[in-house]
Amino acid sequence: MPKIGMEPVRRKALVDAALRVIGDQGTVAVTMSDIARTAGVSAALAHHYFGSKEQLLIATIRSLLGQLRHDAVTALRAAPTPREKVSALIRVSFRADQFAPETVAAWLAFYSEAQRSEDVRRLLVVYARRLRSNLLASLKALCPADDAERIAEGAAAMIDGLYIRQSLRSAPISIEASIALTEDYVNAHLRAGGG
Repeated sequence: MPKIGMEPVRRKALVDAALRVIGDQGTVAVTMSDIARTAGVSAALAHHYFGSKEQLLIATIRSLLGQLRHDAVTALRAAPTPREKVSALIRVSFRADQFAPETVAAWLAFYSEAQRSEDVRRLLVVYARRLRSNLLASLKALCPADDAERIAEGAAAMIDGLYIRQSLRSAPISIEASIALTEDYVNAHLRAGGG
C-alpha cells in the first residue's frame, strides 16, 4: 500500500535525480532505470508518476524554469531602480545553483533535445522570451526602445553564450567573471546610447 503524502516527495526526488543523471552524462539519452536508481525508487514507480521519460524531462525543465522564475521575481522585487533590476536579472542567471556544472550540462542536453522534441523546444522558448522581456522592461526605462531591444538581445545572448563556455570545462568562467562580462556589455551599450 502506498504511503500517503509520498507522491510529491518522490516526484521531486525523481526530478532532482533526472537533473543529476542528465548533468553527469551530458545527455538526455539516459534511462528511466538510471534516474529511478539515483532517486532510490523503482523504474516502475518512476513510470507510474511520470508515464514516460519525456514527461519526466519536461517536469525537470519546468522545475529548473520554476526556480529561475521564482529567483528572478524575488530579485526584481528587491531592486529599486531599473538599472538595478537589470543587474538583478544578470546575477540570478549566474547563481551558483544555475551555474553548477551538472546544471549547465543538463541545460545543454535540454537544448539539444529541443531539436527533436516540440514540448522541450516550447519550454526553452518560454525561458528565452521571459529573460528578454524582463531585461527589456527595465532597459526601456533607461534608453530608447530600439536601443533597449538591442541591449536585451545582446545581454540574453551573452548569458546563453557564457553557459556554453562553462560547459566546455576546459576553460570555465567563474560566476563573478560571467556577471562582470555581462554587466560590462550592458554598461558600454547604455553609455553609447546615452542611457
